[in-house]
Amino acid sequence: MAGFWLCKTEPEVYSIDDLARDRVTGWEGVRNYQARNFMRDGMSPGDRVLIYHSNADPAGVAGVAEVAGAAKPDPTQFDARSEFHDPASTRAEPRWLMRELRFVERFPRTVGIDQLRGCAALREMVALRKGNRLSVTPVTKGEFAAVLRLAAGK
Repeated sequence: MAGFWLCKTEPEVYSIDDLARDRVTGWEGVRNYQARNFMRDGMSPGDRVLIYHSNADPAGVAGVAEVAGAAKPDPTQFDARSEFHDPASTRAEPRWLMRELRFVERFPRTVGIDQLRGCAALREMVALRKGNRLSVTPVTKGEFAAVLRLAAGK
């Protein structure tokens, strides 16, 4: 049974359009233990992912991807030139993991944060809770379906 997730990205760093161009990308740079654990322990190949543009105008869900592979070490943790470098992480015991995501679709327009917050079916969505700063969060099947309905203008 497929799972459902939301991954945040800043579109000036990596957008849904970049994912559409690249087709598959490593979702790297996650440096929060809870978000890492979601990727490591919760995500499975075939799971669907809402791609959320944060720090954007408008902020909101821009499209869908799917998990394309198993969790593996995030190479940026070993790169001293990377902003995501972690000198305490070793190749023998990597601290940070990533997942590959495959492009599925770009919505005709971003489903904005106000529209998401105004949808009764999304009232309990983790990503919309006050104070939530996680870049990877679980989404229920119903929440995923509600976002797709909003994207379709329904």
